[in-house]
Amino acid sequence: MLRILGPLAIHFLFAAIALAQPADPLLAGASLAKDPEFPAKPSRLSFFSTPEMALYKPDGPGPFPALVLHHQCGGLGQDRWQNLSMLEWAKQAVARGYVALVIDSLGPRGVKTVCMGPQGGVNFPRGVRDALQAAEHLRRFDFVAKDRVAIAGYSWGAMVAILASGQRWGSALASGNRFAAAVSSYPGCFTIKPAAGRSYEVVNSDIDRPLLVLMGERDNETPPGECVPKLEAAKTAGAPVKWHVYPEATHC
Repeated sequence: MLRILGPLAIHFLFAAIALAQPADPLLAGASLAKDPEFPAKPSRLSFFSTPEMALYKPDGPGPFPALVLHHQCGGLGQDRWQNLSMLEWAKQAVARGYVALVIDSLGPRGVKTVCMGPQGGVNFPRGVRDALQAAEHLRRFDFVAKDRVAIAGYSWGAMVAILASGQRWGSALASGNRFAAAVSSYPGCFTIKPAAGRSYEVVNSDIDRPLLVLMGERDNETPPGECVPKLEAAKTAGAPVKWHVYPEATHC
């Protein structure tokens, strides 16, 4: 009897371990880093504000449309450098009547940069899940219009925005409703080749959320020449995508 129970016990142990792991490879990738903790209440923008994970809102009760603002591959700051561009985007959003949630996929996890690839469990699946969880967090507030939550991403965050606009990534990584729309500024549209696992594209034909992609003609870090043909193919397949290339503009 003991000889039978031994193999059976091992079998059930491995079965339990398998069930405990995320079945979807995207969700498994996102699970390499812990979920973020988002701000519980709004902060006020002022001259003394610094780039950080923070929630900002216009004056009044709302409900207001809302934006998740997702940073570049260097995060919101490192050492003495501060990513003031993300703070400026938050100010511009609030001035135009939007709630703005600036998220930080790097700093709270002890990661300085993902410019050369994933670090500390922060990869594109994790970035997309961060953004979608941020959207769900926004919908908890009475001053947010629940059906008008969008994402604006920049460079690395721009790639997150495109991926989140696709049905495959969005459905796999969302814990609730997805974004109503997305704006992607100077993304890289190259093929992602993880050290482990299959390669994947940033731009896919299953995009099913309105997506606007903004690029610079002279961007030599994430050239628009890699994006436009793929966006054209996605549009031909029925994806609700638009794009614009700014003459003479460079990266960031």
